[in-house]
Amino acid sequence: MFSNDRGTMRQMYYQSWKKHHDKLPLSGLEQQIVAVIIDHPEYQSALTKPDQFVDKDYLPELGEVNPFLHLSLHLGLREQVATNRPSGIQTIFSTLSQQIGEHEAEHQMMHCLAELLWQAQQHGIPPDESLYIGRLKALLRP
Repeated sequence: MFSNDRGTMRQMYYQSWKKHHDKLPLSGLEQQIVAVIIDHPEYQSALTKPDQFVDKDYLPELGEVNPFLHLSLHLGLREQVATNRPSGIQTIFSTLSQQIGEHEAEHQMMHCLAELLWQAQQHGIPPDESLYIGRLKALLRP
């Protein structure tokens, strides 16, 4: 799954979803991908049409959401929570999930993650974990 080629990465989503529907055995990563797709019925039909969407550019300025980016951010965040990396993210996720629900907590935390990654990319620097944790903590209600 880890590739710089957009088409290759998207194929992993298509293949995982197809294997799920065909009731074929899934690898651990494929199981994680399918779990995220199940949480997003709005993207499921696109994942049955690889020829139509594998090369599609999604333009945020036109209000388009890139489903592959969205699903990937879910996967990345879930991995961070599972490994508690950066340190403290499990507690933040648990607390925020109790306050607003697990899926909404993921979405709010993903927004912080996406912003942090975008800023790091724009400035050519590594993401700042302490800044990230600070932004995540700011999501919590007192």
